Amino acid sequence: MAEKTERAYEKVIEHLKNEIWQGTLKRGERLPPERELAESLGVSRNSVREAIRTLGLMGFVSSTQGAGNFVTCDIEQNLRESLRMLLLLGETNYFQISQLRCGLETENARLAAERITPTQTARLWELVRLMGEEPDQQRASRYDQEFHLLLCEAAGNRLIKSLFSAMLSTFNDFISTMYVRIMADAPQAEALHTAHQRLVQALAARDADAAGQAMRTHFEVVDASLRRENLP
Repeated sequence: MAEKTERAYEKVIEHLKNEIWQGTLKRGERLPPERELAESLGVSRNSVREAIRTLGLMGFVSSTQGAGNFVTCDIEQNLRESLRMLLLLGETNYFQISQLRCGLETENARLAAERITPTQTARLWELVRLMGEEPDQQRASRYDQEFHLLLCEAAGNRLIKSLFSAMLSTFNDFISTMYVRIMADAPQAEALHTAHQRLVQALAARDADAAGQAMRTHFEVVDASLRRENLP
């Protein structure tokens, strides 16, 4: 019986995926009513609900009380939950997260060097100044997060931005804690501040290679702090 139910709800998922693939269902559109789906596919309404619940957890369907189920595309939700579970299950660690961020953000920096606007460059300079002057390191860490999010915007790659946003949401407390610890070490704080400055200078000069190098230097500081704290 369990095998039959599994096949049934997977049948619903495949049907909805095909409808999206063919363009019959588009983002923001409401799914057919559960009863209609059940009758047309020859499955139970419980199987339809299980399929919709699964797609909801994946970030591809959202439900609104009294209005129905809608096609969505919340990539960040899917990535956020997956990353959180990987960390909880011990399948990844903070060093691997840092390495992933370094790869993504180095490419971000290179892309941003080609696409950044004068307004975005000016805000990055302002954030560098605020980070350097703010005595409250928790608040300064929020400027740091805004800096990296803005860099994602400037790069113009939605998937990279979604990956970074998912990581930022999942590891926000950890990132804030590490920033404060780096700032407590004067040489490391200076190295991080210099990396931010050189990054913005490279972006303003449209120098992709220098921007990528500045970002790699940034993560060398982060990784040194991780090793100093003896984190996995």
